[in-house]
Amino acid sequence: MARRSPNIDSVTTIADDGSRNFLHPHDVKGNFTNARRAFALILIGIYFSLPFIPINGYPAVFLDVMNRRFHLFGLTFAAQDLWLAFFFISGLGFFLFFITSLLGRLWCGWACPHSVFLEQVYRPIERLFEGPAAQQKKLDQLPWTNGEKLAKRGSKILVFFLLSTVIAHFFLAYFLSIPQLWSWIAQGPVAHPQSFIFVTVSTAIIAFNFTWFREQLCIVICPYGRFQSALIDDDTMVIGYDETRGEPRGKSNKDPQKFGDCIACNRCVQVCPTGIDIRQGLQLECIGCANCIDACNEIMDHEGKPRGLVRYDSLNGLKGKKRQFIRPRLFLYAFLLLLGVGVMTFSFTKLRPANMQVMRMQGMPYYLTDDYLRNQFQVRVINKKTEPIQIGVSVDSDIQNMEITGLVGDITLAPETEDVRTLILLVPRGEWAGKFPATVNLAGISPNGNTFNISKDIEFLGPDPELLKRLDAQETQTNPSD
Repeated sequence: MARRSPNIDSVTTIADDGSRNFLHPHDVKGNFTNARRAFALILIGIYFSLPFIPINGYPAVFLDVMNRRFHLFGLTFAAQDLWLAFFFISGLGFFLFFITSLLGRLWCGWACPHSVFLEQVYRPIERLFEGPAAQQKKLDQLPWTNGEKLAKRGSKILVFFLLSTVIAHFFLAYFLSIPQLWSWIAQGPVAHPQSFIFVTVSTAIIAFNFTWFREQLCIVICPYGRFQSALIDDDTMVIGYDETRGEPRGKSNKDPQKFGDCIACNRCVQVCPTGIDIRQGLQLECIGCANCIDACNEIMDHEGKPRGLVRYDSLNGLKGKKRQFIRPRLFLYAFLLLLGVGVMTFSFTKLRPANMQVMRMQGMPYYLTDDYLRNQFQVRVINKKTEPIQIGVSVDSDIQNMEITGLVGDITLAPETEDVRTLILLVPRGEWAGKFPATVNLAGISPNGNTFNISKDIEFLGPDPELLKRLDAQETQTNPSD
């Protein structure tokens, strides 16, 4: 296989003959690596612990799709509250835009689940079984019939598969809860085939990604690397190489007056998880992991030269120009972020412990009898809380003689249940003067003692009043005794 040297005009992971060039980045030590590892361990701990942390009787994050209830850190949302997800997702998007414009691809290198698990879990396990990068490259050249390769890579793949199974099961726990997940596992795959298929497919995808696909997810599938070209500018904080200080490159034993600080050791390339050469400038594949910074600082320490040849800086700062971190696009992204947060906060204040839907029943829009004109509605009341609530339903209208039957009066709703009843409105036939609006009111008391009100507007329908009067007149003439 012809390996391609890092080139800014091509993808390093694709060899000259079009085949896959598998990367085996070297291990690296340093301040950024230690900080990133600590932060990653915190994120992994959060992922595995959230299903175990009870808040108000439910896991901290429990997306109960089957019962259409979503429990997030003590707050319970019904399916009718999913419209709030728009503001939450858009808020995250604007926050990501703001962070990217300010600090570059910080998300990719420090918080993305793919990077976190790959760099802090799967790669250390790989080095444990196969050794450092140099030994991994030697294994690549051996056939699978070789006993050493079969034992090392086979054991690694088995552990990867088991670890992927655990990750997939914990992901499913966010939708089932840990107790129910254990119960379903004990009952076996035949009892719950859909969940078994979900875990099997998820495990296969996770194992395939971390065993084979790896950095291709960042380069080929994830669109974020392409978004950054529109989000960053010359004043965005990125990882870059100080060309003025480093060039021209030369070995450590060369004349320091003639050569720059870069000794062309290629250590920054060897530790890069996407195989780029940061000295060629900012590239799509760079995920901002800071491996190259720690690697270069280690070399600079060895050479007795100041750190920071590769560092976090803006493109203008790397060129020795004036840095300007506060700029118009930051205000724009910050304004959109604050706007989204404000709208989402306001929307949360409009949430109620219960929800009510009023729908006209199927069939005729109205029914006409000898005495009354009747409209029928179906009222669905949902208790979104984990405690019972007291509610009362009433109907307001300008029609004085309208009769109301069905869902009227006080009702007690059990926790997380719903009640569907029929609401019938009757207007005396002789008083019908045309369609008119009415309001269905729900007044309730939440579990904490606070009162709340929900109103739904409806419309009472009927025939043309003039036509009805003529029909009644004709009937009176036909049946004068009536």
